[in-house]
Amino acid sequence: MIDLKGKVAVVFGLANKRSIAWAIAQKLSEAGASLAICYQSERLQRDAEELAADLPDAKTFRCDVTLDTDIDTVFEQLKTTYGKLDILVHSIGFAPNIKNTVLQTAREDFRIAHDISAYSLIALARAAEPLMPEGGSILTLTYYGAEKVFPNYNIMGVAKAALEATVRYLAADLGTKKIRVNAISAGPIKTLAARGIGDFTKILNAVEERAPLHRNVDALEVGNAALFLTSDLASGITGEITFVDCGYNTTGL
Repeated sequence: MIDLKGKVAVVFGLANKRSIAWAIAQKLSEAGASLAICYQSERLQRDAEELAADLPDAKTFRCDVTLDTDIDTVFEQLKTTYGKLDILVHSIGFAPNIKNTVLQTAREDFRIAHDISAYSLIALARAAEPLMPEGGSILTLTYYGAEKVFPNYNIMGVAKAALEATVRYLAADLGTKKIRVNAISAGPIKTLAARGIGDFTKILNAVEERAPLHRNVDALEVGNAALFLTSDLASGITGEITFVDCGYNTTGL
């Protein structure tokens, strides 16, 4: 059993009980970590507080990752509250007008998608680094649409490709500080964010048909992988994209 007692984990992007971030938070908490849950705005505050109430020793903090002032403020709060960080989970992604094809993507929509989905990892990692003097683990969430074209994923796929490259470069930048940076490429899961992808059910059906396990992945399975990757058992793993998709990415026809 993985033991995270004495570890402090901060999770960004927890929106509701269907989110992958919630599954990860549950698994980290079960392993004994102290949890800091960051929500984007006052609109999401109640949901975050209700979820945090279900986890022992969990606290909530507000942070809009598009604002450097918010990032500075929340990491000062984390420093005051915990004194250190051991784990950072980045479960954030957004693309405006995702129904537009890549060809039709407006310049501003491209900027927003990359700012929120990819640059935010850089900004959070930079702020977390001083609170990880003895090393730590940073984990983000991506999707196979970064490597292959999926119908209706559009500019989000381009942004996720940028995120995956960011993981590798941050791993190189932070390796000498004993901070590992990895990503999980989760299979499709019925989250609130997934509702914005057209014909999402077709993707679920395709995975069930073609994946070696002939089913879709459960969010808690992603949580289990996150627990491993953020623990000392994965001390030699960094800069990697780990698939948790029932093997779908390994198939051809």
